[in-house]
Amino acid sequence: MAFLLEPLNLGSLSLVNRLVMPPMATSKAEADGKVSQAILDYYAEKSKGGYLSLIIIEHSFISQQGKASKGQLSVAEDSVVENLKTLAEVIHRNGSKTVMQINHAGSATEKEVTGTIPVGPSAVVNPRKMSGIPKVFATPHALTGQEIAEIVAEFQNAARRAKEAGFDGVEIHSAHGYLLDQFFSPLSNKRTDDYGGTLLNRIRIHLEIIKAVRETVGDDFPILLRLGAADYIEGGVCLEDSVKAAREFEKAGVDILDISGGFCGYTIPGSVGEQGYFAPLTEAIKKEVSIPVILTGGITQAEAAEQLLADGKADLIGVGRAILKDSDWAKHTIENFK
Repeated sequence: MAFLLEPLNLGSLSLVNRLVMPPMATSKAEADGKVSQAILDYYAEKSKGGYLSLIIIEHSFISQQGKASKGQLSVAEDSVVENLKTLAEVIHRNGSKTVMQINHAGSATEKEVTGTIPVGPSAVVNPRKMSGIPKVFATPHALTGQEIAEIVAEFQNAARRAKEAGFDGVEIHSAHGYLLDQFFSPLSNKRTDDYGGTLLNRIRIHLEIIKAVRETVGDDFPILLRLGAADYIEGGVCLEDSVKAAREFEKAGVDILDISGGFCGYTIPGSVGEQGYFAPLTEAIKKEVSIPVILTGGITQAEAAEQLLADGKADLIGVGRAILKDSDWAKHTIENFK
């Protein structure tokens, strides 16, 4: 996809050139987080024909402490690079570009998964319950300044591994109630030091990670950031916060913003059947930044996607569940547009 390596002339692109497959957890990795044959088969099927301009790989843990669940991909050790190269090559052979999403779960995990007590910006129980699972997360250990610095370095090393493995970019995950989203949201960040309180303090860790990653991958390797732009919970992140944060992320060197929900997850209460339900968020953010903005959220119809682009709601369209259900969705869409 040209926009990953060259300036993007969005005005010249139709939906055919703007389809993105957003990250969707498969839980198909080996027990140690390495790429399995099931993972290779899954992405080979989804990327067949190169109909998707960009495929963002499911969130991968940057450290054992940050592992979200069993079956999750790892980018936590140098030993995984060779396997990840195979995954990138599978997608490239099929004609698509691919970005690796790197993540730390923070308080959105359990000791039985990580082997350690979950961590977070503050000792606050994660406000997001796992979808379909009647449980509440444990109270996390509040990170110290030194531990935050170590996590910044882990993101930096994970990004280096993604580049070494041949991916076309890296996406920093700050959505869906995971660690960076926990720092961003006032619901979970009750700190009184330089990492809490004001908006700039709450995104300080983000800016440090972006800086560290950029220093490692260089200027020609795209950095994406998935932003939980609203919690849809009283007292949580609101659109005004995210517009301000988006400006700061652009200044810090982020190349593309991928917009989703915060502690509400990847859906909005009452949004069933609505095409592109995060559009109010992407539209507002798009007006305030000059970098491309990706819109996801319930998009299943090509006509709806095209209209969202025409209306200026976003620059790129992410289609997840429709492609998960039908691997030929993009193929049929593009053939119908020709």
